[in-house]
Amino acid sequence: MTFSNVKTAQSTPRVAVAFGGGGARGLAHVNVIEALDELGIHPVAIAGSSIGAIIGAGMAAGMSGREIRDYCSATLGQRGEIAGRMWKTRPASFAEILNGGIRVAQFNIEKILRAFLPERLPASFEELEIPLAVTATDFYGQQGAILESGDLFSALAASAAIPALFRPVTRDGRILIDGGICNPVPFELLEERADIVIAIDVVGGPMGDDSRMPSSIDAMFGATQLMMQSIIETKLKVVRPVILLRPPVSHFGVLDFMRVEQILTETAGVKEELKRAVDAAVTFTGDRKSA
Repeated sequence: MTFSNVKTAQSTPRVAVAFGGGGARGLAHVNVIEALDELGIHPVAIAGSSIGAIIGAGMAAGMSGREIRDYCSATLGQRGEIAGRMWKTRPASFAEILNGGIRVAQFNIEKILRAFLPERLPASFEELEIPLAVTATDFYGQQGAILESGDLFSALAASAAIPALFRPVTRDGRILIDGGICNPVPFELLEERADIVIAIDVVGGPMGDDSRMPSSIDAMFGATQLMMQSIIETKLKVVRPVILLRPPVSHFGVLDFMRVEQILTETAGVKEELKRAVDAAVTFTGDRKSA
């Protein structure tokens, strides 16, 4: 089935996609984009949090799933390539190191993104081919923030600024951190924009058993996963996307980007799962409109 052949152009339902946060686990989103490409689906809107905002920006900029896959494999699958790009993010001067005070183990996420993201991404939201909404968390405002205009890279950096790992991002007079803290899978932002909202949850959860005590890092990231899943479940009681997919990503770590090929391979099943779900959703939507 191709989406464009469901009925007529006038009756084809509008589709929007929400890509969730989850660090390296979000590489599974590439399989989703490939499936949408194969179905001939061109979303009317995209929303994303953290890695979901980054992958979503690639799609919004007009990149195909195959192009995103090839770029991720070439960029993240080789140690030398990663080392070279990370070298570019080093402070240019001692003054830059001291800017804002010395922060141990806090990297400049915006510089990292500019070193790693494809040149295909434009500088601003307004230049994207598909409307994109990016979530961040207003630290002192104690609430979520939705970014949809202006500088694209600072928005993506804010959305991906994992606390303790990356420095917060200053944008529009606000201190912003990881969008997943308040909104891990922002599907509700798309409810009024499309007939079918597809949400992809790649948060996962801590894995193990009671015989092994988690390390401090595992406990921190695992606690964040539990918090995000609680937020998602609370949101689902109020509004649900038409399609909610959860690829098997829990055994991957938030920083396992070098396992890009393994993540893509082990989550490939989400492609057929999405195609079946879209087929059912399109049929249901068509029946409801004709009733």
